[in-house]
Amino acid sequence: MICIKKEIMCDIKKNTEEKIKQSFGELNKKTTGRDLYDITADIKSWIKKQDIVNGLLTIQILHTSASLLINENYDPDVLVDLKNFFDRLVPDGDELFIHTAEGKDDMPSHIRTALTQTNLSVPIQSGKLLLGQWQGIFIFEHRLQNFSRKINIHYIGD
Repeated sequence: MICIKKEIMCDIKKNTEEKIKQSFGELNKKTTGRDLYDITADIKSWIKKQDIVNGLLTIQILHTSASLLINENYDPDVLVDLKNFFDRLVPDGDELFIHTAEGKDDMPSHIRTALTQTNLSVPIQSGKLLLGQWQGIFIFEHRLQNFSRKINIHYIGD
């Protein structure tokens, strides 16, 4: 297989002596209500402990009322605007929703999750996440209560 990036070519052969490695991990994070929680430092810390230099990182949140986002981590106004937008888009307590077993934020939380992501993939090169200068990885907690959120981490590469 041939890959080309910025006029650099490399030949990835099946019979190479380097073996593909993979590592699995778990991140548990407490949330204190509806907000965006930057987990970039936690992910970077976990990556540094792995015996893999280049590859692909996949993270998955194991919940239906919280999601994962890659977004700006420089200006906190961006996070405020995101929360305000989702509050307007999917308001709590809307009479349209019949699934309210866990409160007025129950169904809106599921809809917010459906509109965002529960799974992210990020390339890693030379042990570093290939994120933009102002990008971070966030848990987007959609519930109003406190929760403990579990995120699976999978890193594959060489």
